[in-house]
Amino acid sequence: MPPSNTLELRIGPIAHGGHCVARHEGRVIFVRHAIPGELVKARLTEDDPQAAFWRADVTEVIEPSDHRVAHFWEPANALAGADPVGGAEFGHITLAHQRELKSAIVIEQLRRLGSLDAADAGFTGVQPAPGETDGLHWRTRMAYTVNAAGRLAMSAHRSHRLTTLDAMPLAHRGIEASGIYAASYHGIDRVEVAVSGDGRQDVLVLLAEREPGAAARVAAQLPATVSIAAFSQGVGAAADGQGELRRERGRTWLGERVLGHDYRITGEGFWQIHRQAATLLSERVLALCEPTDGERIADLYAGAGLFSAHLAQAVGDRGMVFSIEGAPGTHRDAKKNLRQFQQARVIRGRVERVLRSVARERLDAVVLDPPRAGIDKSVAAELAASAVPRICYVSCDPASFARDAARLTSRGYELRHIEVHDLYPHTHHMESIGVFVRR
Repeated sequence: MPPSNTLELRIGPIAHGGHCVARHEGRVIFVRHAIPGELVKARLTEDDPQAAFWRADVTEVIEPSDHRVAHFWEPANALAGADPVGGAEFGHITLAHQRELKSAIVIEQLRRLGSLDAADAGFTGVQPAPGETDGLHWRTRMAYTVNAAGRLAMSAHRSHRLTTLDAMPLAHRGIEASGIYAASYHGIDRVEVAVSGDGRQDVLVLLAEREPGAAARVAAQLPATVSIAAFSQGVGAAADGQGELRRERGRTWLGERVLGHDYRITGEGFWQIHRQAATLLSERVLALCEPTDGERIADLYAGAGLFSAHLAQAVGDRGMVFSIEGAPGTHRDAKKNLRQFQQARVIRGRVERVLRSVARERLDAVVLDPPRAGIDKSVAAELAASAVPRICYVSCDPASFARDAARLTSRGYELRHIEVHDLYPHTHHMESIGVFVRR
C-alpha cells in the first residue's frame, strides 16, 4: 500500500546538502527545514517506490529543537514546504548551531570520503567570519531570474516556481540600496549584480539581453551611479568567453582592494562572494602556505589573481609565481591585476597540462582554489608527480575536498592542517583550507 503523502518523522543527523536524514520503515528520507532531534510532519516531494531514497519538506514541527528560530525570510516562516529562495536553507537555525552542524558535516565527509580524522589535522570547528553578527547582507554577488512580469525573481531548491523579490536579506546593503528591485526587466533573461566589498560599494549590473534595446530601458530606470553592462548571448556564455560584454553605462568592472593591493574585476571575472572572504582567505593562505623570498609557487585555478598578487610580493624578485587559470575573462583580469609583478607569469590553460610544464623546473609550493567540483584525478596525479613539498588547498565544498584529500594522501601527502570558515551563513556551504605536506 503506498505511503501517505505526509509522514511523522523523528529527524536524525545532518547531511551534506542542506537537509537532515530521517528513516521511515527502513527507507532513508532527506528532509529540508528540519533540525536533528526534532519530531516533525513532513510532506513527501519525491517518493518513487524504486528510488534509493525519498525527499520531504517539513510542514509542521511537533517537537522543536532548542536551536530553532523564526526564519528571517518572511515567506519561509509558514513552512508548508515553501523553501526560502536564495539558498537560505539554514535560516531557521541559530548561527551558532549552524556552525556546529557544519562541523559535523566536515568530520563526517573527511571520515567517509577521505578516510581521515579531522581532529588529527587540527580541526576545531567551523569559525565565523570576522565581525559576523546576524549572518545577513554578506553577498557581494547576486544572480536573479526575470519572471513573466519583468520583475527580479528566484526559484526554490529543486523547483522551477519563481518568487518575485523586492529584497534579498543575504545581499550586501549596497545591492539592496541600488534600486534594482523597482525596475522592469522585460527583454532580459538574467540579471547579475555585483558590489565592491572593500567599502566603496560601487555597483555593477550585468544583463543577459534577449531583445535589442532592453539594456538601455533598464539603464533608464536605475540610478546614474550604477554601472550597467550587457551580454548579448547570456551571462553564463559570456563568462566562458563565448558572448560579448558591452558597456551600457559606467564601467564594465569593479575595483577591489585587499591587503593593500588593488584589483580590477570585470563582469566576466570571478571574485569571492562574502564581503570579508577575499581578505580573510588571503591572510590565511599567506599564513598557512608560508611563502618566502626566492620561492617558486604555482597558483592553480587562480581566478583574477587574488592569491597570486600576495604570493608574488612574498617571493620577491628572485622568486616566481605561476598564476594559472582556464576561463578567458578571468584570465584577462589576472593579467591586469598582476602586471606590476615581473616575477608573476599569468598562464591560461588546462591546469593539469600547465602544471606538468611548470613543475619540470621545481616548485616549492602549490596553492589551489578549484571550482566546487574540486580537482580531478589527473591534477592529483600531476601534483604527486611534481613532488611539491607543500600544497595549500582552498575549497568551497567539504565533499569534494574530502575526496581530493584521499587522492592526495594516497599519493604521498599528509593532511597536516584543516580549518573551515563560515563564509556562507544561513546556507549549508562553507570554505575550507587544508595544508598537505609531502611525507
